[in-house]
Amino acid sequence: QVQLVESGGGLVQAGGSLRLSCAASGRTLSRYHMGWFRQIPGKEREFVARISWTSGSTDYANSVKGRFTISRTSANNTVYLQMNNLRPEDTATYYCAARLFFKAEYDNWGKGTQVTVSS
Repeated sequence: QVQLVESGGGLVQAGGSLRLSCAASGRTLSRYHMGWFRQIPGKEREFVARISWTSGSTDYANSVKGRFTISRTSANNTVYLQMNNLRPEDTATYYCAARLFFKAEYDNWGKGTQVTVSS
């Protein structure tokens, strides 16, 4: 199991920026994909971004392409989500997740961090 702890959420005005962090521990991450998801109460959790720990390849949801950037730092086993030009519709609880590269589903989750974007 990988333990994941998110931080960096908060309240920001539309057009502003936030950087979320996800500290990972418990496993060597070289075989993992790391992802960010978000959820609004009453709605399904949605994919935001993904990064392969080893290759650094990334994927993004269309709604955040060009505004959000996912990255990772091996030195401290941390994944980041840099969020720029935030919009009110980005308001959600953001979750960090991990899965072994050969698995289809993410099976390690953090507890989430709240991001609120005011208009």
